Amino acid sequence: MPPTDLEPARMNRKKGDKGFESPRPYKLTHQVVCINNINFQRKSVVGFVELTIFPTVANLNRIKLNSKQCRIYRVRINDLEAAFIYNDPTLEVCHNESKQRNLNYFSNAYAAAVSAVDPDAGNGELCIKVPSELWKHVDELKVLKIHINFSLDQPKGGLHFVVPNVEGSMAERGAHVFSCGYQNSTRFWFPCVDSYSELCTWKLEFTVDAAMVAVSNGDLVETVYTHDMRKKTFHYMLTIPTAASNISLAIGPFEILVDPYMHEVTHFCLPQLLPLLKHTTSYLHEVFEFYEEILTCRYPYSCFKTVFIDEAYVEVAAYASMSIFSTNLLHSAMIIDETPLTRRCLAQSLAQQFFGCFISRMSWSDEWVLKGISGYIYGLWMKKTFGVNEYRHWIKEELDKIVAYELKTGGVLLHPIFGGGKEKDNPASHLHFSIKHPHTLSWEYYTMFQCKAHLVMRLIENRISMEFMLQVFNKLLSLASTASSQKFQSHMWSQMLVSTYGFLKSISNVSGKDIQPLIKQWVDQSGVVKFYGSFAFNRKRNVLELEIKQDYTSPGTQKYVGPLKVTVQELDGSFNHTLQIEENSLKHDIPCHSKSRRNKKKKIPLMNGEEVDMDLSAMDADSPLLWIRIDPDMSVLRKVEFEQADFMWQYQLRYERDVVAQQESILALEKFPTPASRLALTDILEQEQCFYRVRMSACFCLAKIANSMVSTWTGPPAMKSLFTRMFCCKTCPNIVKTNNFMSFQSYFLQKTMPVAMALLRDVHNLCPKEVLTFILDLIKYNDNRKNKFSDNYYRAEMIDALANSVTPAVSVNNEVRTLDNLNPDVRLILEEITRFLNMEKLLPSYRHTITVSCLRAIRVLQKNGHVPSDPALFKSYAEYGHFVDIRIAALEAVVDYTKVDRSYEELQWLLNMIQNDPVPYVRHKILNMLTKNPPFTKNMESPLCNEALVDQLWKLMNSGTSHDWRLRCGAVDLYFTLFGLSRPSCLPLPELGLVLNLKEKKAVLNPTIIPEVIAGSQEVTMNPSSHAQLVGFQNPFSSSQDEEEIDMDTVHDSQAFISHHLNMLERPSTPGLSKYRPASSRPTIIPQHPSGCDGTPSTKPQWNMEFSRKGTGREQSPLEMSMHPAAATPLSVFTKESTSSKHSDHHHHHHHEHKKKKKKHKHKHKHKHKHDSKEKDKEPFTFSSPASGRSIHSPSLSD
Repeated sequence: MPPTDLEPARMNRKKGDKGFESPRPYKLTHQVVCINNINFQRKSVVGFVELTIFPTVANLNRIKLNSKQCRIYRVRINDLEAAFIYNDPTLEVCHNESKQRNLNYFSNAYAAAVSAVDPDAGNGELCIKVPSELWKHVDELKVLKIHINFSLDQPKGGLHFVVPNVEGSMAERGAHVFSCGYQNSTRFWFPCVDSYSELCTWKLEFTVDAAMVAVSNGDLVETVYTHDMRKKTFHYMLTIPTAASNISLAIGPFEILVDPYMHEVTHFCLPQLLPLLKHTTSYLHEVFEFYEEILTCRYPYSCFKTVFIDEAYVEVAAYASMSIFSTNLLHSAMIIDETPLTRRCLAQSLAQQFFGCFISRMSWSDEWVLKGISGYIYGLWMKKTFGVNEYRHWIKEELDKIVAYELKTGGVLLHPIFGGGKEKDNPASHLHFSIKHPHTLSWEYYTMFQCKAHLVMRLIENRISMEFMLQVFNKLLSLASTASSQKFQSHMWSQMLVSTYGFLKSISNVSGKDIQPLIKQWVDQSGVVKFYGSFAFNRKRNVLELEIKQDYTSPGTQKYVGPLKVTVQELDGSFNHTLQIEENSLKHDIPCHSKSRRNKKKKIPLMNGEEVDMDLSAMDADSPLLWIRIDPDMSVLRKVEFEQADFMWQYQLRYERDVVAQQESILALEKFPTPASRLALTDILEQEQCFYRVRMSACFCLAKIANSMVSTWTGPPAMKSLFTRMFCCKTCPNIVKTNNFMSFQSYFLQKTMPVAMALLRDVHNLCPKEVLTFILDLIKYNDNRKNKFSDNYYRAEMIDALANSVTPAVSVNNEVRTLDNLNPDVRLILEEITRFLNMEKLLPSYRHTITVSCLRAIRVLQKNGHVPSDPALFKSYAEYGHFVDIRIAALEAVVDYTKVDRSYEELQWLLNMIQNDPVPYVRHKILNMLTKNPPFTKNMESPLCNEALVDQLWKLMNSGTSHDWRLRCGAVDLYFTLFGLSRPSCLPLPELGLVLNLKEKKAVLNPTIIPEVIAGSQEVTMNPSSHAQLVGFQNPFSSSQDEEEIDMDTVHDSQAFISHHLNMLERPSTPGLSKYRPASSRPTIIPQHPSGCDGTPSTKPQWNMEFSRKGTGREQSPLEMSMHPAAATPLSVFTKESTSSKHSDHHHHHHHEHKKKKKKHKHKHKHKHKHDSKEKDKEPFTFSSPASGRSIHSPSLSD
């Protein structure tokens, strides 16, 4: 079977395979983008592009480009009018006549649709015919200039307009527009080759109102005013070859700041935010210096621009020589909590400038290398900036995230290799989406993919050393840098593309080490390792007998064979042992260095060389072991569950100096609620040298232990006396000192302790009165007048503490809750919340943190039955116009209300927002929240689950989200959470249907389709679920027949129906079975749709344009052309009339005898179908424009 989508020849780099082989029959060398009119009022854009291409094959007669949403007016090649056809199968994935509702079916069809326009397979939505006058020119491989005029009207994706609804001109209103999108989404705002592997130089021109500023990639060459001085044109040149996917644009009335430390860096922000911009970006030059130093390589571009915009798609988006940030990252010097987060965003975007923008990728399979390297160098920056503790805490956090995700969903594969289409070759059969394309991936999966990529880079560093790692990066950058300066040798530019093979080759050349086993373990297969450990001490032999088991049968796990480090802290010091984990070995004997000698007083040496006195009274008299750690350096992607005694965890918490070990021991001590654990945790809280995040975790652990020990607890509530001692007045312990946040460590502790204290419960499972009064006093006496920092995050945490103190209401005789009969404690809480909310309206806090906490607290009061459950307040706060954090908090409450109260009305309200809200990020978040906190799941009975909801969600993911890949994948995730992979249970039993399996030439009963194939109908409609067989697409999902059981009675009843229709299996009009395959054509996947539907562009005919031209006779009749489709590609030929009535006259029924000897079928699929398609209908071709489905007849293909 021919390879279908991302050509295996270049996708799966064979060991001998060196260079980059382009899937396109031409090389793009330069592109001009000119946008000469931007109308903010109408949200429209008009412009043209000009692509300079060099044919690489002599018989190039079709040029495929990417373009979505754009209305194409005219195409010229070398000033000659060119015919073009536009078709976008992703607009409507499954045809609207299809009664299919199962997700397997949708995901197959969606992956096929994305493949059909995938630039990495040489495809595209726009297909242009080279005029016959230029054929001789093309044969000489001379340059072609393609000029395309286009416009965009109210784009739904790719370009986002923000037009505030206030008085004044557009500039005064702060109206702006910027490009955005997930992965390669540049096709949404201008025609291009939207692939990360097609590099070229750029000239970008934008004409805007005089009060506006256009920011784009490369150097600003000049700004030219029009004669009337009302408009100006910004001319940018990007001389470094760059992929279209890394081109961006931001236009608005920006204020401009040239970086005082680096004059080639310019910052842009919306009006009146300049003071915040100055503070926020004042640190950026240090990030530049750090990266240039470790990579021993200069920043690759001649300039760098940061633009801060509103309603951002993501917080950070990196493009060639510029990054677009959310304006919500800006902050003043008074804000503590946002500062590290914003700095991290700036550093992340700069790391991606080197790896991601300057160095691009060869194919989607190589994405992990770029994400891994940029994440790895960003980690090095974190280690230097925030210290080793913060870095190790971050690595532990990332590791926990990826482990939890893989165990939940079944694995993340970094380097997918696609085999020959058999189910067992599918690398991700456990997922409900295809991983062949970034555009079919769940957003959460992609986030975890990036997380895993940088953790694997860290594993490679552990194997070859950091020094070699940085040498490899330097080598990649040096090669790319040399290639980028080759202005007239565009074949050299492939050195700027990284591939998995090339990266591994560099590692082997630089370090001389073979890391193939590591790659095989973590990159070529998915899953993490799950260890269970326990031990016994053998006193006679003075040996530690360690038992380590693995679970490698659960989903998302894999078997680990290799070295594993174990650290044992003994009385005589800390000792590292490397165990070899073999296939079957469980027990490992580790000799101990110390004899048990508790009576001798001597300091005990720790891992870091420090010697400390310990109280050894708690430990086992016979054993010299203090604590044991498995894989302390996190050099395996693993989850470890280790059993050791409570006193060992307590020693580990007190004396181990590694923050990860301390976090692990805090987690373990939750299971040991004893006075000794309480003491260990209290000691940690008091230790000022201890890392602040460990102390914060200890607060929550202490609250849990106190609740478990509630009957035996003595003294004041946990942490109260400690907080009083640290933060309250000596003379009046219930009054907190004036705020002074100069010590960030104690600031974080001061705002965390009350939140943890509020979780304390007495024997009646209520929050102790003493604690609530204490928290209310903290709020009452809070004084920030002398503090140089804002206390908004601190006050927000106090509200969170009030919310944590709320316990379920005790109702008497189902009495209705009113404000009059409220519990007095709850009344106090509600009054505080109301006061805070009202104060916020007068004096808003930074990022409205207090409103956010108040909304969450009100929802807690509702859920606990203290105030009537009502979503009206949240719905008003969720409306467009409020700050985004407030909206998300309010929407979270509505999602929760929908689940708890099973409210169909609120679910509809949420779904309406998903379809119509102006902010893409908010729509994405609602889908995300509904998926994480669903109103029901596939195994539940729920009144919300009905046929109308299924249809609504199906429509949403099928056609309602075609303008935003991320949104569509979010809709798929939600559909999967609610209904699973197979047909939703709430749908009525379907009528019988038939699947035509072309591969095995037999019909299979499918209970999920209402029959669409009826003898004598106008058109033979292929069952879309046979795409996989029809077009050679490797099915990444189990078929729907496997998913759903068929009632046998129904099967017997349908025997006659099946035999009646078997003769329809092979007909001349069955598409995709041509035996002609020209040498020059590449296989393409285009899903087949029936004609004559709702007029959207996806219903237009799917043409395959790569016809061969043999000999010198270039002119071809329509018949010849219809006889040469690319192999395994469906080709539908329609008349210019929208109906297909003429078509029905041309059906010739070939009745093949269908013998029921199954043996004959078994080997049939190995051979290509040699079905003769000479009798294709001799009809002229139609050209369709993307313009909202209206058909424009440009010159005919047959000339």
